[in-house]
Formats: sequence, C-alpha cells, structure tokens
Amino acid sequence: MSTATARRLDRRVYLRSHPVLFALLCATRRRPVLRLGRTVLVHDPEVYREVLTRVPLDRTAEGTTGGAAAGLTDGGLLFDQDGEAHRAARRALAERLGSHGVQRLRPVWQQVLEHRLADLTGPLDLVPVVRELAGATAAALTGSTAAPTVLARAASEAASAAAGDHLPSLFPRRRAGADAAASLTALLPDPLDAMVAVAAVNTTVAALPRAAAWCARAGLWPQVSPELAAELLRLTAPSPILPRVAAADAEVAGCPLRRGDRLVLVARHAAEAHRAVPGQPAAAAQAVFGAGPHACPGARLARVQLTDFLTALAPYRPAVLRARVDRHSALPGYAALLVGTVPRG
Repeated sequence: MSTATARRLDRRVYLRSHPVLFALLCATRRRPVLRLGRTVLVHDPEVYREVLTRVPLDRTAEGTTGGAAAGLTDGGLLFDQDGEAHRAARRALAERLGSHGVQRLRPVWQQVLEHRLADLTGPLDLVPVVRELAGATAAALTGSTAAPTVLARAASEAASAAAGDHLPSLFPRRRAGADAAASLTALLPDPLDAMVAVAAVNTTVAALPRAAAWCARAGLWPQVSPELAAELLRLTAPSPILPRVAAADAEVAGCPLRRGDRLVLVARHAAEAHRAVPGQPAAAAQAVFGAGPHACPGARLARVQLTDFLTALAPYRPAVLRARVDRHSALPGYAALLVGTVPRG
C-alpha cells in the first residue's frame, strides 16, 4: 500500500465514528472560524492556540470536558476545578506524568507488550491488546487493583456515555451516564482519579491501533522511532475536537465571542492532520495535546507509549488483515484491527 492509502483509510475511521459531526467539520475546514448560532467552530491553528491561551473558558459548562468530568462524580475533578485547586491538581498530575513518572509506568505496559506480542506468527486483534495495555497503565497511575481489562472497559463506557453530551451522531448511544460513572469510580481508590482513568484509557485505545494500521499500510515499520510516533499522533489526532464554552466576551480572528458560546476547537485541523507536511511542524505536533494552560499533561506518556508499541510490532512488520471501525466509542478508533505477518516474496 502507500501513504495515500493509509491516510484515506484512517480518514474513514474519523468519518464513520461520528458521521454527522465530522462530516460538518470536514465541509467547513477552509473557514478559520465559523459561527453556527451559539456554536463557534475553530479550525485555524493560530486561532485554536489563541482561544486556548487568551480566551477565558468555562471549565464546568455542560457539554465540555469539565462538564463531563463533573458528571462522573460529585465534582472536584482535575478537569472541572478552577483557580488554585485546578492549578495544584494539574501540578500534581504533571509530576506523576513527568519524565520520572513515565519511566516508573513504562515497565507496566512493556510487560503487557512482551506477553501479548511475544510471537506474532498468527493473526492477532490489536484492540484487546491495547485495551489491556491501557487498563494496566491506568491502574498503575491511579492505584487501582482492578483487572486491567475491567478498568479499561469501565473507562470506555464512562467516556462513551459522557460523549453523548456533545458529539451528535446518527447512531444511538446507550445513555447510562450515572451507571457508567458509578462502575468506574467503584474501581478506583480515589474517585477524583476517574477522569484521569478515562483520558488515559480512551486516548490510548483510540491512538495505538490507528497508528499501527497507518504504519502497516504505508510501509513505515523500518522507520519506527520517537519522531515517527510523534508524527503519527499528529496525523491521527486521537482527540480530534476539544469542546469548550466561552466564559466571557472576546474576539478572535474578527469573530465576536459571547459569554456562553459553545466552542468546538478542531484539534485535528489545528494539528494539520489533513496535510502531509504541516506549516509549523513543532506547533502542529503539540496541537493534538492542546496549548498553554490547557495543554494535556499526558503528552510525554502518549509519545513514549506509542513508540514502545510500534517498536514491539516492527520486527514482525505486520499487515492489516481486517479492520472494523468502532461507531460507539467516545473517540474515533477501531472496534477490531486484525493484523498478521505476510510471507515476503
């Protein structure tokens, strides 16, 4: 196959997972900022960064990440806190996910890879492998004693229920937010870690199989490196949108923002995932993780984890045998990705 094929098939994941929303975003991509009633779509990379660094944002509004976080427990979560409490929580999490924290967590997912990818001579579905990897990492990060697959499933169901608040879809979702939240928090020593588990599991389950599929289809296995992992995160943009709400009146790119406006920040377009070569490579690579005070503290972990995952697969140079898009997950991803080695001629 080729890079063009890899891009086309990955775009299919993006469009089939949430067809209404992502078709709209694709159709309006050339507009830097577009107002649709009280919703403002932000596609332009510079405007995206401006909103995240300059515009006051309501952390607890319904339909935002913070609003979803508040729905998981009685509040007090990292994503819905404000002021000093928010800053202190972010500092603590940044320490847990800093260089020393990642090195402490690294043996956890490496053990899963060593066990599950020890011999890739036959067909293997990578999605359950990644789900176990993500669950084991989230358990180590939160101190949960739950089985990795049980924790991962609970985090996925909680995310899917929360996504119904802000992701329109043609396909009905099971609306059981309270039950999903209760199931997840029951597995955690500290309920305040619920959103950490949700983020850790869902971005990993979305990102790693798509990156592996891209490598296989574009013939990139010999090029696996930390740099390639960072580029694949840009190209796949696992969290393609950031839903936010303006907390005060402002103006960006000539577009007035009113307090309470719903902002759909298109991280996929800010990262220029639709381009083979971005205009500003460093800024584009960071855009998938947000910007400024709203940057994701798990960026380092994501890059290292993806590098290790691809490095474990690379010696086998697996091909994609069958793929099925997950139409019910919170983030665009695969429900199944069957890979296997192909005899070389």
